[in-house]
Amino acid sequence: MSEVVISSGSFRFVARFETAAAPRTCEAFMQLLPFTNRLVHVRWSGEAVWVPLGDLALGLPAENATSYPSPGQVIVYPGGISETEILISYGATRFASKAGQLAGNHCLTIVSGAERLRALGEAALWHGAQPLVIDRA
Repeated sequence: MSEVVISSGSFRFVARFETAAAPRTCEAFMQLLPFTNRLVHVRWSGEAVWVPLGDLALGLPAENATSYPSPGQVIVYPGGISETEILISYGATRFASKAGQLAGNHCLTIVSGAERLRALGEAALWHGAQPLVIDRA
C-alpha cells in the first residue's frame, strides 16, 4: 500500500507514503489504519491542523524529521518532549509545542486535493474540531 485517503467532512485528500525516507514511521502509521479521530487547529505551530495522541508509544526514532513541514506534508511526532501527535501542514508551519520547537517524521505527502487544505485549516480554526478518517486508498 502506497497511498491513503484522508477525509474530513466534505474534504478528501489522497496522500502517498514516504516509505524510502521514513520506513519505520510509515509501517507504524499503516498499523493504525483505519484511523478515526478529530483534527484541531495547532496552537503554536502556525498554519496546520493536528491530532493529539497523548502518551501513545510508537517507539520510533527520528526519520525524515522536520520542524518546517511544507503544505501537504503529514508528520508524526512520536513523543518525548511533548505528546505523540500527527500534524498536517496547510501553510507556513514551524512545528512546536509549549516546550519549544520540535521535529516530526515526515511520512505522508498529500498528492491530490492539496488546494483545499487551507479551507480545512480555516474550518478547524473558526469552527472547532473537525472529523478525521485516514484509511487505505
